[in-house]
Amino acid sequence: MKKFIYIIFTLSSLLFILSCSSSKKEDLTLKIIQTTDIHGTIFPYDFIKNEPLTNSLANVYSFVKEQRSIFGDNLILLDNGDYLQGQPTVYYYNFEDTSTTHLAAEVFNFMKYDATTVGNHDIETGHPVYDKFRRELNAPYLAANAINNLSGEPYFEPYTIIEKQGIKIAVLGLITPGIPDWLPENLWEGIHFEDMIESAEKWISIINEKENPDLIIGMFHAGVDHMYDSKDGAEYMNQNASKLVAQKVPGFDIILAGHDHKMYNEKVVNIEGDTVILLDPRSHSRAVSDITVNFTYNKKEAKYQKSIDAKIKEIEAIEADSEFMETFKNQYNAVKNFVSEEIGEFTRSMDSKDAYFGNSSFIDLIHQIQLDETHADVSFTSPLSFRGKIEKGPIYISDLFKLYKFENMLYTLSLTGKEIDGFLEYSSSLWFNQMKNKSDHLLKLIVTEDGRTSLKGQYYNCSSAAGINYLINVSKPAGNQVKILGFDNGKRFYLDSSYTVAVNSYRGNGGGGHLTEGAGLTTEELKNRLIRSSDHDIRYLIMNWIKEKETIHPEKGSNWRIIPEDYYEFGKNKDSKALFEE
Repeated sequence: MKKFIYIIFTLSSLLFILSCSSSKKEDLTLKIIQTTDIHGTIFPYDFIKNEPLTNSLANVYSFVKEQRSIFGDNLILLDNGDYLQGQPTVYYYNFEDTSTTHLAAEVFNFMKYDATTVGNHDIETGHPVYDKFRRELNAPYLAANAINNLSGEPYFEPYTIIEKQGIKIAVLGLITPGIPDWLPENLWEGIHFEDMIESAEKWISIINEKENPDLIIGMFHAGVDHMYDSKDGAEYMNQNASKLVAQKVPGFDIILAGHDHKMYNEKVVNIEGDTVILLDPRSHSRAVSDITVNFTYNKKEAKYQKSIDAKIKEIEAIEADSEFMETFKNQYNAVKNFVSEEIGEFTRSMDSKDAYFGNSSFIDLIHQIQLDETHADVSFTSPLSFRGKIEKGPIYISDLFKLYKFENMLYTLSLTGKEIDGFLEYSSSLWFNQMKNKSDHLLKLIVTEDGRTSLKGQYYNCSSAAGINYLINVSKPAGNQVKILGFDNGKRFYLDSSYTVAVNSYRGNGGGGHLTEGAGLTTEELKNRLIRSSDHDIRYLIMNWIKEKETIHPEKGSNWRIIPEDYYEFGKNKDSKALFEE
């Protein structure tokens, strides 16, 4: 009997000891690495320019492996969206080879990402692409404010919980709500997007109540500058609300931003006086967020105390990982073969830098293709890369990514002459300075912190027109600079008549404000003005157009001019040298 009691006592003591040891709180050092806006920069090779790169996910993986050798399982790897659009690496697996596992999913699984947020350019690939990618991805695919219209619940996962040695880390994902202003509805059919601040308030409450985490990370595919495009920061559905959430929604320890391709490493004080770390490591695998979190358990308060050290780690000096390159060599070769296909010939070289100062063969070729495809009266387009060059000679598929960067659809809209005029006035106001004399700048320019001269606005908002003849008088104030003379074919142009207009889907949905603020149309009115949309993206249409023509003679048009001519010549020479002097 005594022996039996002794055994019970011993077992009870052992269970008590085990219980105590299992509930003991250990200190922990956690490493968090974030990538964002990779845009298909997976390999250390630019498949568009056909030249080596010093930045890619292969380079990032070298850093990740090094840090895993130090921190082991206590490393969290995160990505903040926009990986499915950019380099031909992803275009090939989006639209050409759709039967195998998507390269980006394979790479993310190989690198052992713990979570990724959905970006607007991921949505731009369309449901078949991002829904398939989601199925193939081992990590959670986050966007709490992208709501399924049928269920009223998030279409993607709202958040994920990652546990490391008993410590709970919550990662909440949000996406910029500006998608309906930029993309055709068929790409996000069945989804609507909620305001980031409202969604963050809702989900931070759910996470705290349900999960009681030790660390909360917001991973938001949205920019930091909420005052963009002269906004006041207070408007509903702000497209760049990452910093606003940090300020207005208590509970976050770290907010990881993206979307704007800019670098930020800030400490933001929220409305309760707490400090939030705000990080954004730019784009294209050039840098990563490098965060070390030390957790020390405070027995008296029965909770962890945290200290956070946040840096931006440059990647370009780190060699690409050989294991990575060997693992994905077949996919690398498949993409290389794809972009090396010859589809035609250019008899002249083209350079998009001319497009900022009038007609250019680079932009006028796109105008010509848009007019040929739609038979519209007028075409609008812009440079989609700040600087794109295509040499004369054979044209390869890789050249098409220089000529047209994004997977926009081609829209045909119905606009009045007055609305066309308003569009051009708005574009001119973003683009050209009012010149008081010959020594003034022709373009609206700024000098950046590092002393470089750049355009004040976005280059892709410098929209010109084809099909009509017009003048831009830069001696006049914004809003009164454009004079439309008539159509190329000699027909008269009337402000109260309706015309068909070819434009890409980004602009056709209101992107940039040319059709909303310029032409004065609401987004609902724009839907009613849509006559048709192409079945394929514009790059695909360009490829087939070139294949059909075989030999292309790029020509610079003469349908619009900048006056006074002496102002223009002085301004052009000065500003061209400031922007493009090589």
